[in-house]
Parts: sequence; C-alpha cells; structure tokens
Amino acid sequence: MLHQSSRLTGSVLGLCTAAVLIAGCGGGQAPAPSEQPATQEHGEHQAAKQTSATFEPYKEGATAITYNPEQVPAGSRVDLSSERTNGQTKITVNVEGLQPNRDYGAHVHTKPCGPTGEDAGPHFQEKADPVKPSVDPAYANPQNEVWLDFHTDAQGNGTATAEGNWSFDNRQDAKSFVIHEMHTHTEPGKAGTAGGRLACTNATF
Repeated sequence: MLHQSSRLTGSVLGLCTAAVLIAGCGGGQAPAPSEQPATQEHGEHQAAKQTSATFEPYKEGATAITYNPEQVPAGSRVDLSSERTNGQTKITVNVEGLQPNRDYGAHVHTKPCGPTGEDAGPHFQEKADPVKPSVDPAYANPQNEVWLDFHTDAQGNGTATAEGNWSFDNRQDAKSFVIHEMHTHTEPGKAGTAGGRLACTNATF
C-alpha cells in the first residue's frame, strides 16, 4: 500500500513539474506572448522631415524665396514634409496665400535656391537622363521625378502629395522645391517643363 502511494505521489509530482513549464503548478495562466516590435510588425519607418517657411525676396540665408511676388506674394507660406516607409517616400506640400483659383507646377530640384530661379538646377531624377535638358517622357515623368503640381482655392491655398521609390537618403541631388507658373507638360519634347520659376524653397527630403 505504501509502495502504491509513493508511486502515485511521484506521478503527481512529475506531472506538476512538467505543467510548471506551461502554466505553473498552481493552475495560473501562461504569460501572454510578447508583442512584436513595431519595426517587424509595420516595417521600416523614418520620422518625417519637415520644412516650413515664409516666402520673401532673395537675401542671403533665406529659406523660401519668391522671384515673382505677384504670383507668389511675400508673406505667403509653404510647408513640406517627406516621410519614408517600407522603401516608399511620400512628399506632401501645403501652400497658403498664393494667387487664388490658379494652377501651379512644382517639382523637387537638385540644387539649393539662389538669387534666380535657375540656380536650383534641373529636376531631381531617380535615373538621370543623359540628355539635357530632359524633356523625354521616359525620364521626365512623375515616377522618375517628383511632381507636386497643385491648384489653389479661393483663398490661394493648395496642397499636393507625391509617392514613389526615390532614394533621397543615398543622394545629394535633392535640395529644393520649386514652384512654376503652370502645370507640368507630359508630351515628348516638353515633358517635365512647367514654365517660369516663380519661387524656391530650400528643403531636406
């Protein structure tokens, strides 16, 4: 009888020891699995890069410059954000105080702003067109370049968003945002052109 009781006690203890590994001998619940880190659950994400500035006539150190105060008045504003998630870059622009009910072209350019609109250089291109100026739709298009054309409302405010595979982190040729006088052309021989350069903003993408 004692022998059987010892075997029974040993069996119970053995089962309890095994159960501790799962839920504890006292019958408590097993701990919930830890949550996956955000980087694994949602993928790569970098904090947005922001540029906010007020347009003014050119001066040394100015962030946002107007070359045509009638179309981009001094005192009007621009807000730019660039955010990268899972290999995709999203760029958003908001403007306030421009001419109302008007189409504007806009692009990311390769060089910083200067005394004239031409100082900003050509459009940023993920794959550079060997022919300059670039007016071939194979290169001058909204996938290879960053086009942010917008239309202002009755108060002169407008917004635009562009998304693409642009690799700004590995490049040094995306330095500014330029506003043009018309929406961007797409036809061969004119692709990428949008008239005169009205304003420029130094920005980080």
